[in-house]
Amino acid sequence: MRKLTLAIGSSLLIAAPLAHSDVVGLGASVSYWDSDLSGRIASDGSSVDVNDELRLKDDGNANASIYVEHPVPVLPNVRLAYTLVQQSGNGTLTSSYQGFGAGTAVRSDLDLEQLDLTLYYEILDNWVNLDLGLTVRDFSGELLVQNTSQSSLTKADAVLPLGYVAARFDLPLTGVAVGAEGNFMSFDGDSIRDFNVYGQYSISLLQLRAGYRQIAVDYEDGSDVFDIELDGPFISAGVTF
Repeated sequence: MRKLTLAIGSSLLIAAPLAHSDVVGLGASVSYWDSDLSGRIASDGSSVDVNDELRLKDDGNANASIYVEHPVPVLPNVRLAYTLVQQSGNGTLTSSYQGFGAGTAVRSDLDLEQLDLTLYYEILDNWVNLDLGLTVRDFSGELLVQNTSQSSLTKADAVLPLGYVAARFDLPLTGVAVGAEGNFMSFDGDSIRDFNVYGQYSISLLQLRAGYRQIAVDYEDGSDVFDIELDGPFISAGVTF
């Protein structure tokens, strides 16, 4: 993991002098993401399907971000982003899981939370925009499975380095743009992929976006394994200064 972080960091230092903002900029946004969940969660060798067995459905989510860009070329720009996904459901196990026998009816609650600190440089900054950087992600996931007589908690916590890339193409004089951004990491059998594509309309200080986002996590924390994918459309509103 340390080699991965150093490699990404070195590439950013090389790219740093290529472009920078002319003035200090500040932006913030909030969004709603209608995400569907699929995959499996495992613990101590037993696993459960979060869709077919647990019947997890979207209970609500929170998504917000804020960024600061500045004209100092050596220092990176800064972006903070927060995502919380909560899902719950009632299902029936088709095989044994953590002391629950096959055929057991269970109630399940899943919380996925991530806080990102991204340091990035503007490589291009005109009608074609390109940012490259490094994200440090504080990731946590918890699955609680229970019935009237017993319960089981599967969880994973990690602080991970991820590559960051964002590109946007502006249609001059219209306020219309299309773009994509993503984070990625693959190391020692673990991987995370988090990307979105969007269309954007800007008017004065307001930015409106609609698009599609996908997060795929394959992470092992001791005997607990999260191998899941969330995807679906999102809308967001933001302001820039």
